[in-house]
Amino acid sequence: MKKIRYLIVAALLCALMITGATAADPVPAGGKNIILATTTSTQDSGLLDALLPVFEKQSGYFVKTIAVGSGQAIAMGAKGEADVLLVHSPADEKKFMDEGNGLRRQLVMHNDFIIIGPADDPAGIKTAQSAPEAFKKIADKKTLFLSRGDKSGTHSKEKKIWKAAALNPEGQSWYQQTGLGMGQTLGVAAEKKGYTLADRGTYLSLKKNLGLDVLCQGDKSLLNIYHVIDVNPQKWPKVNAAGAKAFADFMVAADTQKLIGSFGVEKFGAPLFTPDAGKSAESLGK
Repeated sequence: MKKIRYLIVAALLCALMITGATAADPVPAGGKNIILATTTSTQDSGLLDALLPVFEKQSGYFVKTIAVGSGQAIAMGAKGEADVLLVHSPADEKKFMDEGNGLRRQLVMHNDFIIIGPADDPAGIKTAQSAPEAFKKIADKKTLFLSRGDKSGTHSKEKKIWKAAALNPEGQSWYQQTGLGMGQTLGVAAEKKGYTLADRGTYLSLKKNLGLDVLCQGDKSLLNIYHVIDVNPQKWPKVNAAGAKAFADFMVAADTQKLIGSFGVEKFGAPLFTPDAGKSAESLGK
């Protein structure tokens, strides 16, 4: 009987100790998980695979990455569904900040957009002097063009080029929207031997499997600029403000900027991105 009582008391004490320990465990403010909403190009190029392990080791935070189009990433931030953004759609970013959704918007890096297509270049865009002229040649010849059609930064840039060319390709049989990310859209363009607009970093990382050539590049309008934005915790109290700040600070830190500047050099002979922290966007491409 005594033995049974002893076992019951011991079990109760054990339960109380467990409950007490759980209640007393310190929980870091904001937690150790960060939601990063970013463009597919940072994922498809492999850049995040190089940077995130370094950040996580240094900071102790764990990053959950959601790679979508920049438009979708910015929309997530505007709903408080992400803590920090890494995006490349300047007009949408400015609107996001003007609406009070962002705390800080910092320049991180740039690369450029390129127009790629089959090596035989059926639309003859190699001779184009600008991106709008290249698009006009594609439209004139009615050659297949693959658009991401996903409200991403790349899609936004593409629409601006069509507008500059005074053309609206929507509804044309030669103009097809994939609704996919950059890497997948490149795969569709390769399969169908069509033209598409791509960021150079993702193209270079996948080039060997595509069989597509760079046919138009160097136009200043093709500059592709990335910013990191902390989502405003005053508007969205559940945002992990401390984690967002840690990640944003990491992206513009000198050591990280060196990593960005060297990423791709060993494999491709040139960096896939140019680090720009501390510069003004207006100074790029000059």
